Amino acid sequence: MSTSETTTSHPGLVRLIEDSIRRTPDRVAVGVADGSTRLTYRQLGQLAHALARRLEDTGINRTDPVALYSDNCPEYVVALLAAWTVGAAVTPIDPQLTAAEVRTRLTAVSAAAVLLPQRLGGSYPADTAATSAWAIEVAADGSTVDLTAIRSSGAAEPATPRLGRKGGRVQDLDAALLLFTTGSTGTPKIVPLTHANLAASVAGIRSRYHLGPDDATLVIMPLFHGHGLIAGLLATLASSGAAYLPAVGRFSAHRFWDEIANAKATWYTAVPTVHQILLARAAGEYPAGSPPALRFIRSSSAPLAPAISHRTEEQFGAPMIAAYGMTETAHQAASNPLPRDGARKDDAVGLASGLQISIITADGSRAADGETGEVCVRGPALTSGYLNDPQDTAAAFSGGWFHTGDLGYLDPTGYLFLSGRIKDMINRGGEKIAPYTVEMALLSQPAVQDALAFPVPDPTYGEEVNAAVILQPGHHATEADLQRYCRSRLAAFEVPKRIHFLDRFPRTAKGDGDRRALAAALANPGRAS
Repeated sequence: MSTSETTTSHPGLVRLIEDSIRRTPDRVAVGVADGSTRLTYRQLGQLAHALARRLEDTGINRTDPVALYSDNCPEYVVALLAAWTVGAAVTPIDPQLTAAEVRTRLTAVSAAAVLLPQRLGGSYPADTAATSAWAIEVAADGSTVDLTAIRSSGAAEPATPRLGRKGGRVQDLDAALLLFTTGSTGTPKIVPLTHANLAASVAGIRSRYHLGPDDATLVIMPLFHGHGLIAGLLATLASSGAAYLPAVGRFSAHRFWDEIANAKATWYTAVPTVHQILLARAAGEYPAGSPPALRFIRSSSAPLAPAISHRTEEQFGAPMIAAYGMTETAHQAASNPLPRDGARKDDAVGLASGLQISIITADGSRAADGETGEVCVRGPALTSGYLNDPQDTAAAFSGGWFHTGDLGYLDPTGYLFLSGRIKDMINRGGEKIAPYTVEMALLSQPAVQDALAFPVPDPTYGEEVNAAVILQPGHHATEADLQRYCRSRLAAFEVPKRIHFLDRFPRTAKGDGDRRALAAALANPGRAS
């Protein structure tokens, strides 16, 4: 089913959020978890429209690319909705990027302007581009929003701000987001997601988890990536729930449970690394005497080891729901169901969520149930291709299907099981080994908090398996202990020849382990710690 065939059944995302504003004007829409700011849906709508008027005065029109340089804060949310109100396409940018990286992204999307919270004005790179930059500040009581020029390249004539009126009404197939992929190889590609793509993805997330006005979440995943933005923020706003943001603008382990309690959160979503950190600190920080009333905990953006899932459920008293997605599918492509809706299967990332999934073998045929091949997806949440990149688009998109680069299989009931990335496979003397398989075995050992497997050059086999682990606080294990444990769970050729013990791993911007950076660091002693 193509995107154009389904837009009529998926109203644009702006309209979904406007519905929440109409239905629940006095409920909290966005807040800071320390209580410093709480915006009702009515206030959020008023602030977004007020800022939209100011943005149009600066010359921003429908389809203009606008960069949003921000961490997780109320200014981000107001700026995002204001930009969409005038019909601009938003590129979120990680404020921790270097000036060169920021400049590259602004140039790549031809940004017409940069929006950022006032408190980050001092850290915004001065020499990024000739693009206008505007600082935003939302009053703590939600009464006003200010827009101040940091650098202006001129302003257009003022215009009357109605939904996209200046350049025509915003359409479902207009670009809403221009997101950079976060793959660990090559130059990040730009994924344009339309309002229809986002609405379709959000509909699948809301439906799978039965999100509604009584739900609240703490959005700890960064809003400059799809995980936090689409699953954490937009799905919540579209379901009239409350989205609370960390007081420091990002995940803070030692503040986490206090902020969950302040938000009265009913669920949260994170990468496996965050779940592992929370487990490691649970003995001293989890409020076991007054536990939060969580309906579920969600994990996405990287493989979740069943052992971590089980420990999380036991420790925090809520079902752990594994999900799977990517930037190209507007985040979620599959998810396990809640316990009330069906079985959660160990190792599975669940059932298709608003998309169709197919497994294609190396010869291009459709795989049988249980047969491993490349995971391919299609449906209304899928982007139509990469921005200004016909070569990569042609390589990844064929016949309406997106070839994800992930390996996996479907069981007879439609559950998807992943076995790693095609590009990550280790070739040991002709034997293909998925790092994921090695990592899952190591993570099932109670002493191991985190694990990454990677190839190293070998004169005999071409490549050999190595791994690195972070041990649980207070636990001890030797390399021989872990290799012996792996031999009981893996084929002989899959057992790591060497296991390194580290205190921390290199991380991607999303927080998951970066195995390529780790392998490079270990190859150059002194860079791995």
